[in-house]
Amino acid sequence: MRRTLTMAVVAAALLVPGGPLPMAATGSVAGAAPAATVAAGRWTAREARSFWTAERMASAVPLPSVHPAPPEPVDPAPPAEPEPVDPAPPAEPEPVNPVPPEPPTLPEPAPGATPVPDATPAPPPVVTEPLPAPSASPAAAPTPTPTPAPAMKPGPTRTAPASVPLPAPAPPVVPHLPALTTGIGQNFDGIPVAGRMFLVKGGGAYFCTASVVSSPGRNLVLTAAHCLLGSDTQQVAFVPKYTKAKPQPYGMFPVVRDAAGRSRIWIDPRYRSRGVDRAAALDVAFAQVGPDARGFPVESVVGGNRLVTGAGYAHARITLIGHPSSAARPRVCANRTTKFTSSDAQIPGSFLRINCTGYPGGTSGGPFLNRYDARTGTGDVVGVIGGWKTGGDRTDTSYSSYFGVDIRKLYEKAVAGAKAAR
Repeated sequence: MRRTLTMAVVAAALLVPGGPLPMAATGSVAGAAPAATVAAGRWTAREARSFWTAERMASAVPLPSVHPAPPEPVDPAPPAEPEPVDPAPPAEPEPVNPVPPEPPTLPEPAPGATPVPDATPAPPPVVTEPLPAPSASPAAAPTPTPTPAPAMKPGPTRTAPASVPLPAPAPPVVPHLPALTTGIGQNFDGIPVAGRMFLVKGGGAYFCTASVVSSPGRNLVLTAAHCLLGSDTQQVAFVPKYTKAKPQPYGMFPVVRDAAGRSRIWIDPRYRSRGVDRAAALDVAFAQVGPDARGFPVESVVGGNRLVTGAGYAHARITLIGHPSSAARPRVCANRTTKFTSSDAQIPGSFLRINCTGYPGGTSGGPFLNRYDARTGTGDVVGVIGGWKTGGDRTDTSYSSYFGVDIRKLYEKAVAGAKAAR
């Protein structure tokens, strides 16, 4: 949710080495390293990693908020004693016929070429179940014809060794969540399926929170629409389980561009035309990410949450993940959700609401996970931080647009679009 920083703080935070990042042209940033200047339709994992250095990622800040709130302390420690949580309205009954979660999908093979090993091997990743390696047909090396030396017998024929495809990513190690007190957020080391979404907009380096959502192409991530609005949104990349100490534990996945250099992002057209307040009920975005530097799709590396729509507003226990603006690590909290209906005619709609302490700017797009599985590190995603006042104007109460028919249609459009782009 975009609710932490004043414009003065934002301006100061954007001063990365060499100054801020003025946009030079579509697909490039002035002052960036030569490897970061790419063709309009080209933005690979290697180019993304060259651009989004650890220093640049650490300097990124949340987008300026249209609903600001006071700044948060840096990586605050858990409180010694649990703080009281604002009482939430009584839970409303679940709908009689909620839409069931997506059925599990089979992995699709990666492109025909053998993946090129990354210069920096990623630690073992985590998926909901072991996945086969992307199919790659190693090309047989030619057999050289020996040339006999003068007055000597011809030597034996030698065959060059054939290239061997990389093994499938191993299931990542899912860390145990800290002991949670209901409604009290804690900073922790994160889970592989969630991370930061980095982007350049208006010459500045920014981030939101995003997570992987299961799809047939194994290549979709989910975040808030207000994070990715604007035709000048460029150099977008998803980094699972980002922390300042370990900025790329599972590599980097660039948001795919089309031939014109536009990032492949799906946002409901009404959200673009009506704006973040009048269309707050549609504050959801899907983005297609390309493979990592080894050639593997994101869901094969870290797993994916199941998108669930039509599940109602009231959930007994939701696990909330987000990356706070000034913290070096992500934040986790668990609490129930309730239905909140806006009385403000300028921000119409009904939203999921959760009371969890310490969720300022940067946590926008963070997943609301129902039935979180500690073994796989995934769950049913029923919301993302956003919606009412782009996630709320208080750091201890967060909101989400309701995942109903409109969000299901948007997901299906993203699945079809990502498939057509391959």
